[in-house]
Amino acid sequence: MRILALLGVSLLAACGWQLQGTTRLPEVMAVAYIDTNDRYTDFNRALRDRLRASGVRLVDSPSEASAIVRIRRDESGQRVLSVSARNTPQEYEVFYAVEYSVDGQEGELLEPQTLEVTRDYSYDVNTVLAKQREQVILRDALARDLAGLVVRRLASL
Repeated sequence: MRILALLGVSLLAACGWQLQGTTRLPEVMAVAYIDTNDRYTDFNRALRDRLRASGVRLVDSPSEASAIVRIRRDESGQRVLSVSARNTPQEYEVFYAVEYSVDGQEGELLEPQTLEVTRDYSYDVNTVLAKQREQVILRDALARDLAGLVVRRLASL
């Protein structure tokens, strides 16, 4: 039994598989301030969580920070993808878009970047409440995905 377990671990290690961990950020991101118009969006909360998980100390004043993450645009919504013969929506696309940049003490570290992610879902007029909940869940997942993308880009500084 031990040999099988050892063989399994060896195979996983040989193929490059590893547990998903936190992203290592450069020293310039050790103390950060997030400059945004709305601190309560799904993206802002997800970005703060991701940065903290990566070891970043978030401060309340830009003068205390070694890096300032500026959220220039943070918007989400949905668009109709398809309609039925009766002209009722059958499929929607949920989108989340952000534009951000990063400034350091010496100047701009990362020029303005725009990211947008989308997901679609089918719509049924008989299950309106469930579909509204699905939209909220999708929007939250998109915000988390965007926060992960931003943190991975910050790791390249």
